[in-house]
This record gives sequence, structure tokens and C-alpha cells, in this order.
Amino acid sequence: MTTRFKRLLVSALLIPMFAIGGLAAPASADTGRGAEASGAEASGAAHGRSPADDPTADIKDRLAAIPGVTITEEKPTTTGHRYFLATYTQPIDHFRPWLGTFQQRFSVLHRGYDRPTVFYTNGYTLGTTPSRTEPTRLVDGNQVSIEYRYFTPSRPEPADWSKAGIRQQAADSHKLVTALKRIYDQEWLSTGASKGGMSSTFYRRFYPDDVAGTIAYVAPNNTDVSDYAAYTEFFRNVGTPECRAKLNAAQRELLVRRDRLESRYIADNKAAGSTFNTLGTPDRAYEAGVLDVVWAFWQYSLESDCAKVPVAATATDDELYAWYDAQSGITGNSDQSLAKYTAYYYQAATELGAPFFDVSYLKDQLHYDYKDLYSARSYVPKEIPTVFNPKAMPDIDRWVKREGERMMFVYGGNDPWGAKPFHLGRGSDDSYVYVVPGGNHGSNIGKLPADQSAEATAKVLEWAGLGDQAAARSLAKSAQPGAPFGPLDVEGQRLEQERRPL
Repeated sequence: MTTRFKRLLVSALLIPMFAIGGLAAPASADTGRGAEASGAEASGAAHGRSPADDPTADIKDRLAAIPGVTITEEKPTTTGHRYFLATYTQPIDHFRPWLGTFQQRFSVLHRGYDRPTVFYTNGYTLGTTPSRTEPTRLVDGNQVSIEYRYFTPSRPEPADWSKAGIRQQAADSHKLVTALKRIYDQEWLSTGASKGGMSSTFYRRFYPDDVAGTIAYVAPNNTDVSDYAAYTEFFRNVGTPECRAKLNAAQRELLVRRDRLESRYIADNKAAGSTFNTLGTPDRAYEAGVLDVVWAFWQYSLESDCAKVPVAATATDDELYAWYDAQSGITGNSDQSLAKYTAYYYQAATELGAPFFDVSYLKDQLHYDYKDLYSARSYVPKEIPTVFNPKAMPDIDRWVKREGERMMFVYGGNDPWGAKPFHLGRGSDDSYVYVVPGGNHGSNIGKLPADQSAEATAKVLEWAGLGDQAAARSLAKSAQPGAPFGPLDVEGQRLEQERRPL
């Protein structure tokens, strides 16, 4: 029995229950409309319908007429697109809507009503410069990007952090996509990279029929089952033995010379106005940064960059300190820097999990218990309580294996986050996993071997409704499928390759 048929059968069985009010669903987002939206709707009402439903109306007026949407800015962009920043009124708790609402930021890159739409869950703070993800370029479509709840400014005040998790954000995505389908009625795809790739997968798990397909890039799957072994095995085998030895030696040297380098670290952070209440002390913050340098190297660099790693035995203090800064950031573990990612660390400490791996080669130089210092809980302000839910990620993992349809996962072969990937199972339908050989955390379809890139591109086009399998494969093998690569795509790559915790 196919997954789609099973869902149709379940839906048929549930219809009578809905009729008698037997099931509760998240509240509708028809409240909290802004003044701009109300005005646009009133204007449309005078003509018998809302501007949102008028295909001849300007796209800005159509968006503003959707209940709950407020357009905050239109920014200029390249020919053929219009770009809007907006907010959408969301419940703080979708399952208890009486608790209040907050404004969630999103953006719209408008290409045309006759084009597919890509829903981009970036997992973090919304980028506010016009940009385009790889799937949006491939289908030459519209793009709707959403800010993950509880990243500022999409955060209720005061913040109830228990509402910052997977289920609530999936419901955010569902409500916004449902609202915008009033305008964009062609096929929808969802996408995201890293935490955004996880978010796009979470969205599909709870609302599997909202979009026609999902392209999740470099999305880790920390189920806590063999996580330690998987990450340890990765670092024992990634790259060449020579590169691994050079990295480990440079990392160790940062601790051997701690007395000299940490004094510079403290002075530079003092000059920057840094404080360390979250991690506790500059000493803990410095050591946490040292633990990160090898991970950060493989996340953002290529094996060819090993030539730039300082040679521990001969490197000057300046060279080692500059390398530390390039990998971890001198102020990266300060309260001021960590505050931008509180929502990520909170979710890692309560649902997503965090990686652990063997660092026994540093043991005699460490001041703190590695698993305690490196845990996600250490990066969450002490006043925010956390309780880990061990069922959250295994639930997602089971769904992908048993019911996931039209899912595509793309990983980098040398990316540490790919050590715990999503795997397909017997119930996965029309779904695929690709790995870019030697790729880092910026891996995508275009970096796959040519035959795999064409195959993956064809699937994206097919899911987007741009032809059957044969037509999509033919288009994918053309020299330049989709729209030409341009400034929007450069900005999109820049946003996805920003240095973040995940």
C-alpha cells in the first residue's frame, strides 16, 4: 500500500470525526491583520473580492491583502523579480492559540504566478537581501523564505522557550504556505541547508502533502543512536592521514601555548566588550573554541586547504592565533556572539542533539570535562531551562524511512555534519540521498558528479511540475537548466555558507 493511498484512506476515515468536532487542529491565521492588509482587503471588497484573489492586481497588493500579512519593505532586485520583506501573524502556540500571537518575518522573491514556488526554511535569522536558493534557480521560480521562530525579531516577548521547537515551527510553515497558496497555485517545493535542511524535513514529517518535494542539503540526523561512534569514525578517516595529523597537532598546540595565547584572547575580548556569563569564564570559552577548530576546518574548508594549516612545531604565536580566529572566531564564544544563536542552542539541547567524538589526544591539556563543556546546554543562558526530549529526532528518522515521499538529501563527503545523515528505508518513496565527493558543508546538486547532478536536477524539475520524467531528464541534461546563475544565486550561496553553529 503506497504512502499516499494510506493517507487518503486515513483522511476518509477522519472526515466524520471532523464533522462532529472530534479532532482539534491548530488555529487559523485569520487574525492579527495589519493596517496595510486591512486597507487592501477593504479596497478589494468594494469590487466584490479581495485583491489577494485578483490575478490582475499588483503582487504587492495581493500579498498585503492576505489576512495576517504586513508588507514592511520592497527592495530592488534584478530584472524579472520583485522582492518583499513582510511579517505574518502566528500563534505563540499553534495548539493553544489563546496564548497570544507574534510577528514572524518572511520574504517573497516574486518571479511569476505561472512558476513553481520554493519554500526556503533557513533555520536561523532571515536574510534580508534578495537571494535565490539552488532549487529556485533550477525551476526559475518564486521563493518564500521564513525566519525560524525565536530568532530575533521573530520572538514573542516574553519568550516561552518551550514553544521554540520542531512541532511549532512546522505549524508556522504550514500556515504561511497555506495562506500564500491563495496567490501561488503552481507546484511548491521546500528546501533548506544545514539546520534549514532539518527544518524542511520536519515540516514534511508533520505536513507531508503541503509541497510536492523537499531538497534538504547537509542536514544532520542526530538520533543519539551511535552518534558518538559515527562522529569519532568520521574524524579518524576524513581526508589524508597527513592532513589529520597536521590539524590535530595545530589544535593541540593551541592548548600547549595556552598561557601566552589565552592572555591575548582575553585582552582582545575585553577590547571588544565581550562577556562570558553563558560559558562561565574566558578560560572555558577559549578551550571550547580550541575544541571547535578541527570541526570548523572540515565544515567550511576543503582538503586542499590543509596546506594553510600552521605547522605546530614551527608556527609563530601570531600564526596559531590567526588560525584560531579564522576557524572559531576570537569573540565567537562571547555572550554577545552566542546571543544570536540562542534559539539554535536551545533546540539542540532539547530536541536536535549535539555531536560528541573522541578527543583523547588532547586529554592531558584540557581543563574541563569535554562532554560537559561541548554540550549544547553549555551554550544556553543559565536562566533558560532545558529538558531534552529523546523521542524528537528518532520520530523524524522513522518517518523518513517509513513514509517519506519525494525527499532528496545532499551531503558533503568531508562535512562532519554528514557523519550522521538521514537514511532511506523500505517505506521511502521516490526519495534519494547524494554525497558530493570531498565536499564540505556548502555541498549542493551542482557539485555532484555530472551524471548524479543531472539525475537530481531532473527530479527537482519533475517534482516542480515542469514535465514528466523524460522531459525533466532532457531539460536537466541541457547546458544550463533553469535560470542562468547570477547575483541572486551568489547572495544565496553566501547566506548558506555563513559561519553558524550548524
